[in-house]
Amino acid sequence: MSRERSMASSLRRRWALLLALVAFAAPVMADGPAGAGTSRVPKPTVAAAAAGSCVEDTAFMRRNHMRLIRHQRDLTVHEGIRTTQHSLANCVNCHADPKTGRVTGSKDAFCEGCHSYAAVKLDCFECHADRAKAASAASVEKAK
Repeated sequence: MSRERSMASSLRRRWALLLALVAFAAPVMADGPAGAGTSRVPKPTVAAAAAGSCVEDTAFMRRNHMRLIRHQRDLTVHEGIRTTQHSLANCVNCHADPKTGRVTGSKDAFCEGCHSYAAVKLDCFECHADRAKAASAASVEKAK
């Protein structure tokens, strides 16, 4: 008799665990499969400050910009070839906020907004300038 009670108790625990899993998984499953375009986290709303189009389309740049920057770095540093199409300075000049002249400094800044959203460390500007050339020159003039 005690063996039957033990089995019944074990069966009840298993059912309770299954129901708990279903209860916790239901809200997650209701959002749809990963990558389905729904998220409770709002996507950053960053736009290019400069008029015109980027050197590549938006989807390509979101996925490959780091690869392009690394390739540009290798060409410049290792081979001495300087071009502007995929250079970090060119990106900063086009995408800097018109008010601040920067691509970092707030959640709405072009680079920082997306990197915060994706939880990716933004360390480019530990060495490189995060200000557009025009903004850098203007800030030097104001300091005089």
